[in-house]
Amino acid sequence: MVSIKDLTIDDLQYLIEQKVLEILGDPDAGLEMKNEFKEELRKRLKSPSRRTSHEEVLTRSRCW
Repeated sequence: MVSIKDLTIDDLQYLIEQKVLEILGDPDAGLEMKNEFKEELRKRLKSPSRRTSHEEVLTRSRCW
């Protein structure tokens, strides 16, 4: 068993997220994506747009 002191911040965040999902459930479970949304998502993933990491979003939101 791993001790909490040996976890990275990312590991701890992941464990917390998993526990919250376990307790509350996934609100999107059972839902299907519309074909229009899937196609738009495919187009966006193919375009050479700048992607922002989760960490960067968190950092920017702290500055506001």
